[in-house]
Amino acid sequence: MTHKIKILTIAVLCTFCSALNTKAEDGKWVSIFNGENLDGWAIKFSGQDVGVNFRNTFRVEDGMMRVIYDNYTTFDGAYAHIFYKEKLSHYKLKFDYRFTGEQVPGSEIWNVRNSGVMFHSQTPESMYFDQDFPASIELQLLGGLGNGQSRRTGNICTPGTDFQIDGVLMKNHCYRSSSKTYHGDQWVHVELEVNGDKNIKHFINGELVFEYDHTRIIPGEEDSADFITEALPLTEGFIALQAESHPVDFKNIMLMKLD
Repeated sequence: MTHKIKILTIAVLCTFCSALNTKAEDGKWVSIFNGENLDGWAIKFSGQDVGVNFRNTFRVEDGMMRVIYDNYTTFDGAYAHIFYKEKLSHYKLKFDYRFTGEQVPGSEIWNVRNSGVMFHSQTPESMYFDQDFPASIELQLLGGLGNGQSRRTGNICTPGTDFQIDGVLMKNHCYRSSSKTYHGDQWVHVELEVNGDKNIKHFINGELVFEYDHTRIIPGEEDSADFITEALPLTEGFIALQAESHPVDFKNIMLMKLD
């Protein structure tokens, strides 16, 4: 890699933070996607400048935020994220998602019916040009493959980060939740509760499926800032929905700020 993150996530000022004046209020659910356009959101593709909606991948149709690959013949590593405008620390996020259609040819096999929501993330502006994933915590979204095997959703992955469970440092990149497997193109409801770096919970269709704490940004990883020499608490950042080669729809994206 020839490019590095230049600025630590919690210190970066972003250009899209003032895109809209409407902000969530403490203790109230507020829609952060208006169902009509992508105002208040910023797109970053690996290998593209911030704001480029490469091949018209992100679209708004029928009140949904959609990731669509009908302009692709091969995926070509076009990993992408769409970031909400506001830095957050203590909040709840909820939305519905569904996978549709077929994965783009030329994609990795593990990315079939695979997406996610990144949080405590760096800004899109602070990502280097061909960075695939922002340094963040990921609530991973997976769909069943229709083969009768378990494929849980609401998991955790950690690009450039780590966390603890019951005082034990978890160093692997991904851990599976306790959720059910959801096959086909059905809608699945997700809720995320974030309390800084102290207590974080994943819910799928109303069931608690993962809980952890002490999130950190760490040195020496592909998605970490190159100047970090020791792990630092990761208490705030941005949320971003993921485009990882399989068509996926999102709707009813709501935010509640917590004290």
